[in-house]
Amino acid sequence: MPIYEYRCLGCQRKVTILTLRASETVEPVCDHCGGTQLTRLMSRFAMVRSEDSRLDDLADDASLGGLDENDPKSMARWMRKMGKELGEDAGGDFDEMIDEMEAGGDDGDADDGSSSGEDDF
Repeated sequence: MPIYEYRCLGCQRKVTILTLRASETVEPVCDHCGGTQLTRLMSRFAMVRSEDSRLDDLADDASLGGLDENDPKSMARWMRKMGKELGEDAGGDFDEMIDEMEAGGDDGDADDGSSSGEDDF
């Protein structure tokens, strides 16, 4: 089943159309604004690779060159890359954690060993 992508000239959003056959005539309509003025986009294509090949690429020293394990943003970028390479959806919680790391670290709720504000006697 072919998948075609279009750009709506009205709202500038991307629209994906799934057809049953390549020979089927498609009259695309924007899902967002209902517009019919759409231009067809070049779609990405998939290249089949084995899991071993993907894991080898992740373990390659060249791919770890910019990784700083003490920098949350650096680790977040690497974790996002790893997730994309493995092609699996780790779930919303994982995505939220990565977004938080990229935004600058923790939210201040973690116990950092500092005083609770009460006098220590």
